[in-house]
Amino acid sequence: MYDLASKCSVLLAKDFVHSAFTVILNEETRNSRSLYVEMNQTVITIYPRLKISKMYNFSFTEENCQVLDQSLENSTMNSRQGTNKIAVSDQKGVSVSCDFQYDLCTVTLAGWHHGVSAGLLGTNDNEAGNEWMMPNGSFTDNVQEFTQSWQVNKCSLVQKKEKPCPITAKQNICKVFFEEPHSLLR
Repeated sequence: MYDLASKCSVLLAKDFVHSAFTVILNEETRNSRSLYVEMNQTVITIYPRLKISKMYNFSFTEENCQVLDQSLENSTMNSRQGTNKIAVSDQKGVSVSCDFQYDLCTVTLAGWHHGVSAGLLGTNDNEAGNEWMMPNGSFTDNVQEFTQSWQVNKCSLVQKKEKPCPITAKQNICKVFFEEPHSLLR
């Protein structure tokens, strides 16, 4: 257990073999954080302090670029939202749940994902000696160096001004890919 003092978005866990899932802790405005979860062409962003979540299913964007907020009834990802909890899982044994009351989120991986993921949550291979592995394959015992190595964006205390997307039929696509805080392309 360690205190994450980073003011940047960091990669918590990613399947680097099959690209089955990605979990990112995003730093939002006003010292708030969100959890970005990607599985099966579906992205869910969870805002624990606000007790809300947003969902996007990118498999539908080719057919109709206007429709981004989709029901997950036809998806291979399951989502349950209660009064103070949200749980997201897929059929391949990846589960992310957040309890808003306690501001606690958990990531659970089935045995199928043994040793294929890495990030701030470790390597998931039951080997204590390689939990502090950085993306370049080297190891550290320095928390700051470890945290910085898993940052997914360049960050600074000054917010950058973003240019608005041109108003076209694909304006929503542009916004999701280039303006949303969780986007890796931002």
